[in-house]
Amino acid sequence: MSTQTLTTIPTSGKKRRVRMERVNWSGTIILILCAVTVLLPLYVTISMALKTTGQAVDGNAFSLPAPFSFDGFVEAWTLTKFPVGAGISLLVTAGTVVATIVLAAFASYAIVRNWDRRLFRYSFFYLLAAMFIPFPVVALPQIQLTGRVGLDNPFGVIILATMFQLSFSVLLFTAFLRSIPIELEESARIDGATTWQTFWKLIFPLLAPMSATVGIFAFLYAWNDFMMPSLIIADPALQTLPVRQNLFQNQFSNNYNVAFASYLMAMAPAIVAYLFTQRWVMEGVTQGAVKG
Repeated sequence: MSTQTLTTIPTSGKKRRVRMERVNWSGTIILILCAVTVLLPLYVTISMALKTTGQAVDGNAFSLPAPFSFDGFVEAWTLTKFPVGAGISLLVTAGTVVATIVLAAFASYAIVRNWDRRLFRYSFFYLLAAMFIPFPVVALPQIQLTGRVGLDNPFGVIILATMFQLSFSVLLFTAFLRSIPIELEESARIDGATTWQTFWKLIFPLLAPMSATVGIFAFLYAWNDFMMPSLIIADPALQTLPVRQNLFQNQFSNNYNVAFASYLMAMAPAIVAYLFTQRWVMEGVTQGAVKG
């Protein structure tokens, strides 16, 4: 979207002619509509969560709360056992983020530096092919396998979530690694560094922008995921926040303020994390897009 700016063009003598650039109204309108589709539901969610039960069922979702009430948050906190659900979701999310970054960085480094070998090149293509296999397609065998080996718990979700994030993460890491000059590693090896030392002390710190990008995507996926925990975790007491909200859906039927308060508390960490880290996402993707 181009902004309206003033451009001065020199002419004869000291006179200058000012030309006004045209505004891209079509692009501006599209961006405004996209922003409205996001901000309007968010406004309704916050407004409904701050209403009393009577205000929430009056049929006017766009009206402001009068007065503001936090009873919905208190009831949702107790009803869904929010601290327990948030703790489990945090465990699953943190485990998925750390495992995804470490494993994807390992795999990508091995693939890029051994690209001339057929095994590593085909491994990369295999991982790319796995991106086109959604979890629902392989859900039934995964449920049976995790149940037989005793992984029908949050740790099983961490393992599966990491595996399903690995393909996309390797794709990002390999693009970034190709922009790192091989001469840096050759200098480290001349100084006596082993492959392990070269990776941890030289390469992995250079991967920080892309590690942040991969971690953010893994965080958003693991925190908001509903299907995998609901199918894998057998004990309802160990379920994550999205699943707990679905389990108590019937009790939210007439208490819209409680329902929206619960939804807002569950999605708040993801929104805050994205708002503070979206700059790293763009920097990581653009730095890995062009070979320097």
